[in-house]
Amino acid sequence: MPTRLIAAPLILATMLSAPALATETALQLTITTQSGDFDQRVMRYDCATEAPVQVTYINAAPNFLAVVPIADEPAPLILAAVMSGSGVRYAAGKWVWWTKGADASLYDATLGEDAEPVLTCSEINNIP
Repeated sequence: MPTRLIAAPLILATMLSAPALATETALQLTITTQSGDFDQRVMRYDCATEAPVQVTYINAAPNFLAVVPIADEPAPLILAAVMSGSGVRYAAGKWVWWTKGADASLYDATLGEDAEPVLTCSEINNIP
């Protein structure tokens, strides 16, 4: 099976023996694809925030991931695709990033199933 080394843009804070001290550690993922197909795309979204939100999608069947920067988190999160009735839904911990066509929404699952998204975004398309 083909193997790809993914350098995910993720920095994790690792606590040392002294509670007030922390170091940054880079994380690398190795993903083995069943078919050899691999696609990595970086998309920018207008989310009515100070700056566009940049999301990296990693498609290496059977693994489909989204690396999403979330304001409440110290570093971007790696979310995995999960079952969805429409669009593509990615989840990690309490966060759900749901894309449908050129639109995307960020949900906090702790707010309940019927809660409004905490962020609503539209893909920035720079094609004239």
